[in-house]
Parts: sequence; structure tokens; C-alpha cells
Amino acid sequence: MESTRILLVRHGQSEGNAARRFGGHTATPLSALGRRQAEATAHALSREAITSLYSSALPRAVETAAPLARALKLELTQARAFRERSVGRMEGLTFEEAAQKFPDEYAALLRRDFDHLLLGGESYRQLLDRAASELDRVVARNAGGTIAVFSHTGTISILALHLMGALDAPTLRPVWLGTANCGIARIQLRADGFVRVNAINDTRHLASLQEEVES
Repeated sequence: MESTRILLVRHGQSEGNAARRFGGHTATPLSALGRRQAEATAHALSREAITSLYSSALPRAVETAAPLARALKLELTQARAFRERSVGRMEGLTFEEAAQKFPDEYAALLRRDFDHLLLGGESYRQLLDRAASELDRVVARNAGGTIAVFSHTGTISILALHLMGALDAPTLRPVWLGTANCGIARIQLRADGFVRVNAINDTRHLASLQEEVES
């Protein structure tokens, strides 16, 4: 039976991540560690028979996907719909600054309040609407293949839950699937509707880099 494999890959460590700042739609680049993570991820995924390659349009995701695109000689398609959730007025602030300046907005974010619209930003519901519809189109265009999508922690959580059918109810409980930098979610969609989740936040390919960080 035909099946489509989807790899959801978070970007490498960005300069914003390293400084513990909210990224959102901010065009923050990868850090030096993030670039090494991207190369390690490309090396690991180059053996997985990937047939199509997509990325958020934000620089940190594009930079992470680029080494794999070069290795596989595949076109990298950038999609604004795969960007991270916009956190509005908190973008670019450290977590501590955001909590101090916008305590109500920060608290709503921590609660994973699905329908709360951040001032100047988005709700998780809006993120779901734009990212899931784009992923559905990508899957339809590439049925039977292996699709790699480079994105962001919030977007990956929403997309993985969407593929599992966990976000179909009108009222949703707070839920979150955490993904480390360059963590990989591996999800298989069968033509009969069966969904197999093979991995969430797989970071085995980064073991040597983690040892480097901790040493």
C-alpha cells in the first residue's frame, strides 16, 4: 500500500536561541553551533531517499536546509506558511524581558492557550490554519514520496498534531510536542488513512555535538 513519509525538522540553533530571545518571524541567522548542527543533519538525512525538500522562508530554517539541498541536489522550496508563530510585541525580547513587559501575553503563551491572539501576533489556531493547509497541499503533490520540511518548534508541534488528527476538535486542550534544535519528527501516512508516528524529536545524529557543548 502506498505511503508518504514526512520528516519535520527544526532549524539549528539560531543566534536568538543562543541569547534566549523570542524568534517568531524575526530574521535571526544560525549560530556557529547551529551551522554545525545543520551539517550533521544533512549528513544523517542524505541517506533517507528524500524526494522533495521544503523550508520555512525564515533565514534560520533556510540555512539549516541548505546543506541537505546541496547534498541531494534537490530544489529547496521556501514557504511563508511554514514560518514560526508570530509572537507580536515579544519578538526579539529575551524571555525575562517578555515576562516583565508583557506578563499577560507571556502567561498565555506558556499556557499554550490555543485561541489566544497575541497582540501584534498570531494565535496557535491561525498558525494551524496556515501551516496545516500548506502541508496538506505538499503531501498531495508528493504522494508516495519522502518529504522533508524544515521549520520551527511551534510549527512542528502543530503540524505533527495535525497529522495525528489531534487538532480536529472545536475545543482543544493545551498540548505541546517539544523539539530541540535539528530534532526530527518522522511520520508515515498510508493511503488508507493509517498514521504511524515513528519518532518525535529524534536527535541521535547530534550526539557528538551535544558532547562538545557539555565538555
